Amino acid sequence: MFSKIFTIVIFSICMSVSPIATAIDIQPNTLYPQVELDTSMGKIVIELDRTRAPITVDNFLTYVVSGHYDNTLFHRVIADFVVQGGGLDLKQEEKPYEAPIINESGNGLSNSFGTIAMARENDPHSATSQFYFNVADNERLDPSSRRWGYAVFGEITQGEEVLNAMAAVVTEHNNKLDWPDFPVKDVILKKATLIPRK
Repeated sequence: MFSKIFTIVIFSICMSVSPIATAIDIQPNTLYPQVELDTSMGKIVIELDRTRAPITVDNFLTYVVSGHYDNTLFHRVIADFVVQGGGLDLKQEEKPYEAPIINESGNGLSNSFGTIAMARENDPHSATSQFYFNVADNERLDPSSRRWGYAVFGEITQGEEVLNAMAAVVTEHNNKLDWPDFPVKDVILKKATLIPRK
């Protein structure tokens, strides 16, 4: 009960100090908003879960509606693990991002196949704009009594075959960034769109 109250309080604080979130419509009263990702390999539709991850969903939707994800690269692809994007433009340069958010990995959602979760650094509260899709059941990314996990905040409802195709692309070490697992041929998120409420 305390953790739920704490999350609500933190959520309220974060939203009260975020000028971007208050200046755009992220469907704040929709519990399960949907987003369409138009990629160079096809379209994916995801349903987000604001009941379990309100801070994470609002953060993601703020980036969606502001156009941050348009014309970005999926820059990390590991077969049977993850497909990650949301941080690099088409010139392989990091895009500016907002302040990190609170880690909501203890929300009961698991890193199972087809879910979307927030990428982060070792600091558990370092997630900003980058996200990943699980292309396997990755329970080891879930929290435990001894560690923070990676916050899941939604799942694919359409386009699973597109995700599978993305997970199968050829990758190599990117010398410019000194990153492994970088697609040889660009996999592009052309546009992310918050689907209008019916």
